[in-house]
Amino acid sequence: MRYMLLMYRDEKLWGELSREEREAIYHQAVEFSEGLRKDGVFQAGDPLHLTSTATTVRLKNGKTITTDGPFAETKEQLGGYSIIEAKNLDEALSVAARNPLLRGGHSIEVRPIRAGPPQ
Repeated sequence: MRYMLLMYRDEKLWGELSREEREAIYHQAVEFSEGLRKDGVFQAGDPLHLTSTATTVRLKNGKTITTDGPFAETKEQLGGYSIIEAKNLDEALSVAARNPLLRGGHSIEVRPIRAGPPQ
């Protein structure tokens, strides 16, 4: 089964880390992903730019409206994602628990990827 790991971070706290700390955590996360790729677990993933670069699209009264920023005000913002192949949720949670981004204050939401139309 495929799972998406959504990496959330508090952009303010992340920004308070030194550049060296952020780069070290980033490189550890890349190495971690490469190890998962070699094991046949990691399928895809990318970091995202800060939420200040986001644009949200909505439909209101039949008209498309765009607004700057993310859809919801939250303490943590989506910072990136990974798609992995795991036998089950327990294995996917184990992968998430080993991610070095957790040491940088990130939280990781694990969600199964649905195949086909909604049920």
